[in-house]
Formats: sequence, structure tokens, C-alpha cells
Amino acid sequence: MAITDSNIIKLAPEAGTPAYRVAPHNIEAEQGLLGAILVNNDAFYRVSDFLEPKHFFEPIHSLIFETSASLIRAGKIATPVTLKTFVPADTDIGGMTVGQYLARLAAEATTIINAQDYGRTVYDLSIRRDLIRVGEDMVNVAFDAPVDFAPRAQIEDAEKKLYDLAESGRYDGGFQKFSQALTVAVDMAAAAYSRDGNLSGLASGLREMDTKMGGLQPSDLIVLAGRPAMGKTALATNIAFNIARAWRGEVQADGQMKSVDGGIVGFFSLEMSAEQLATRILAERTGISSSSIRRGGISESDFDKIRDHSIEMQNLPFYVDDSGGLSISQLTARARRLKRQKGLDLLIIDYIQLLSGSGRRSDNRVQEITEITTGLKALAKELSVPIIALSQLSRQVESRDDKRPQLSDLRESGSIEQDADVVLFVYREEYYLQSKEPRPGTPEHEKWQLDMSLVHGKAEVIIGKQRHGPTGTINLQFDASVTRFGDLAPDAQLPERFG
Repeated sequence: MAITDSNIIKLAPEAGTPAYRVAPHNIEAEQGLLGAILVNNDAFYRVSDFLEPKHFFEPIHSLIFETSASLIRAGKIATPVTLKTFVPADTDIGGMTVGQYLARLAAEATTIINAQDYGRTVYDLSIRRDLIRVGEDMVNVAFDAPVDFAPRAQIEDAEKKLYDLAESGRYDGGFQKFSQALTVAVDMAAAAYSRDGNLSGLASGLREMDTKMGGLQPSDLIVLAGRPAMGKTALATNIAFNIARAWRGEVQADGQMKSVDGGIVGFFSLEMSAEQLATRILAERTGISSSSIRRGGISESDFDKIRDHSIEMQNLPFYVDDSGGLSISQLTARARRLKRQKGLDLLIIDYIQLLSGSGRRSDNRVQEITEITTGLKALAKELSVPIIALSQLSRQVESRDDKRPQLSDLRESGSIEQDADVVLFVYREEYYLQSKEPRPGTPEHEKWQLDMSLVHGKAEVIIGKQRHGPTGTINLQFDASVTRFGDLAPDAQLPERFG
């Protein structure tokens, strides 16, 4: 006689009692798995990397699995004989003693070959029960929430729980044969070979930057820093547009869409509105200055050009969130939601200092920035996407003769420098030089004009830190009127700096 659910718990409703739903479970699968472990302890290692006692529906099964695991990990044998001494002797299991029940489990055990499949069934049903609990909690909290508990906080909490469940539903992990790692490495190389620019990461659309960084790598936190007016937002916007424009996806066998070129971009614009960001991108694409677009100082042909480009850009996988005053926890919840609903290959935050910590605003800003950068790095790893986070630089840059930034110039720099995989500085000599114009007609003015001609329309992106690559300087072209960065022509490189 098979040991069934009814042998353990009598749940038959009395006549006239309304039926109710029982949480998803499969007692037979739990029994089959435990029996396989008791007959052959090797079956335990087929499920031990993903299955835990809490995943069993029946408490006695949870206890049997936990006790078996303790014995096996201690180098002992788990059998009905060794196990029964660890379970209370007076436990009644459907009218059977502990010894009788364990013996029945072993006698009717499935084979070790099926153990992993039974383990997955037990695990999946546990996840479904967790989903039910999350739903019940949402309903109960919504009904009984205190006055000072904001609905937004509940939404973020529910999203986190759901995302954790989605990410935990995996059976992979642990050791693998080196041949499997080689296969993954070769697949990555093949993908890089077939991708535009032959890069392992996302192509920024700027040739020299891609060459020195190998593209934007998944799980990297990239800090893009600079003083005001250097072009931080412009560079981030240019990169975002280039990646979104190049996006090409393919539907996989499991029905999921996978990016094979370019990427889906999420942009948190904490400083500018979405309309201002759109105006910048239109200016960069059309070559019409953003001030002219805002003032309406354009011709009919200019308007036609703006209209044509806006139609072309409407279907770009580019998503903007211009909410101000976000906390790191709110930003994390929204990024997870975008990844789940639309997909996500690149996340940009403009900028770090406008974010707040998850709790009350702290008097210790350095500590708060540490929480933010640590959270951003964890988010990059969790979502497996590169994150470009913009950052302001301290004013001490202005007090030096050479105003090229360095790592120590990062505001509250300790945690930013530590958590970042890559630190990029944007620097334009032209910005500083144009404010030092001498009196016209003097020899100094002639020298100033010569110096201006050498740096006009040029910018430097300084790689101050790169965890997996070289540091150095990337020379770019910059058109301030339309906030556009581009590759320099080979004969227009900035002069080499010595010393």
C-alpha cells in the first residue's frame, strides 16, 4: 500500500462544510525523494545545492530531510535505523510509529535517477506557496497598514520579494567541469566576434573608448565624473542613444527575447526632466542647437528634420525615469521592474549625489554615499548589466594649475572609488582656457588664440581606474552647441602630454 497524503493528515471536510483550497504540495514526491536518500545517500547530493528543509510541505518530512542532511554531511550514514533515534519516538504519522514510517519510505523508494526530478518538484511547489504568501501579505498589509506607512514602501517591498523569488528559482550552480567553462568562454568569444565592433561588452559607439575598455561589461559599476559644464550628461546620453539605436534582439527557444546587438537602456534622470533629455538627444541627432529648439528659433526645414528624427527614435528601447529625490531602494525596485517587464542591458544614473540612502537622510553624507555606491554595485551584479553612474567632483580641482581630475577629486570619494570597477573623468581644456582670454592685440592674446585652436572642440575622457584593463586618456571630439561627443579624426588628436 502506497503511503499517501491521507495517511499523514486527515483533511476530509464534514458534510455540508464548504470546500477550501490547500496550498500546492505533492506528498508523494516528498516521500519518493526521502526514500531515495535513505536507500542511497548519494541521492542527497543531487538536490543539496538547491533544496532545503523549509521547502517541504509536511513538517515531518522537513525534519527527516534536515536530520538526514546533518548525518550525511557529518560523514555518517542516514538510514531508517540511524534516523529514528533523532525523531521523537511518540510521533504518530498516520497511525504509524517513526520506525515504521521510515521503513515504509525506504521500502517504496524511487531510484536515485529520479531523485533530482522529485527534488525540483518539491522546490517548485514551495516557490508557489511562497508566491501565495507574498500575495496574502500584500492584501493583509494593504488592509491593516498604519497611517504613516506609505503605499509606495509596500509596493517596493512586494517587488523585492517577488524578484527574490524569481531569482531563487534556479537549480544550477556549484562545481562544473572545466569543459563547460571552456564552452561558455568560446560562446562569449563567438558572440563578441559576431557583434558589431567585435567587443565582449556593449559598444558605446565611440571607437577609442570601446578599444580601451572592450565595451561596457555586464555587472560593472562605471562612475563617470567631472566638474559642471564638462559634458558628463552629454557623454552618458550619447552612449545611451548609441546603444539603444544599435539594439537588435532575437527570440530564444524558451520564448524570451535576448539582445544580440546594442541593448535596452534605462536612464534615471534625477536632474533634468524627460523633455529636456529628449531635447538634448534631438539636438545631438539633428545638429540643431537645443537652445534653438527650445526657443522655436528654427526654420521649416529644421522642423522637418526634427520631426523625421523624432519619428525614427520613437521605437528605440530607451526608457527614462525623471522622478526626483529617489532613494537607492526606490531606484533598485524600479530597475528590477524594468528588467522584468521590458528587459535591460544598460542602466544610467544622473547623478549619484542626487540619490538618498534608504533610511532617513543622514547627517553623515559620506556614510550615505557608501550605502548608495554599494547598492549600485550590488544591483549591477544582480541584474548582470553595466551601470553608468554620474558623479560630481569637488571644487579642489579649480585650485590647481592642471585641472585634469584625479581619483582624490571625487566628492565623498572613498566609497565611490572603492566600489567602482571603472572610473572615467570628462575634461575639456577649452572650457577653462576660454575664460582666460587676454586683452586683444597683445602677444599674450596671440598665444591664447594658438592654444585655443589646439583644444577647440576637443575633450578628454581620462580612465582613472579600470579593474580589468589599462588606464589612460581617450581623446574625443565635442560639439558644445549640440552636446555631441564623437571620434576624433586621426590627424586631429590632442598633443601628447609629458611628465
